Amino acid sequence: MELKDTVELMLSEDYKDRLIAEYRQVGIRYLKLDEMVRKYQNDELDFTPKTPLKILQGQVGAMMAYIAILEHRAAIEGVDLTKPLDGEE
Repeated sequence: MELKDTVELMLSEDYKDRLIAEYRQVGIRYLKLDEMVRKYQNDELDFTPKTPLKILQGQVGAMMAYIAILEHRAAIEGVDLTKPLDGEE
């Protein structure tokens, strides 16, 4: 899934759809940043970030906390974040 695949959910009038979209968006961003941080740590990037590694690691941690909060909120709201949506297997 890519960010563009979450647009329809993000524009929904149903807050549950928007919560799912938000969760998936942060998940996509988290995975990409986490991969970049791992490559940064192993000196495998094809560019040199201006942002220090510690800052990026802190962002990854904050994103993990955000994901956990969204999961907790979804549980309270009765939103199944794992169910496939239209067009997904």
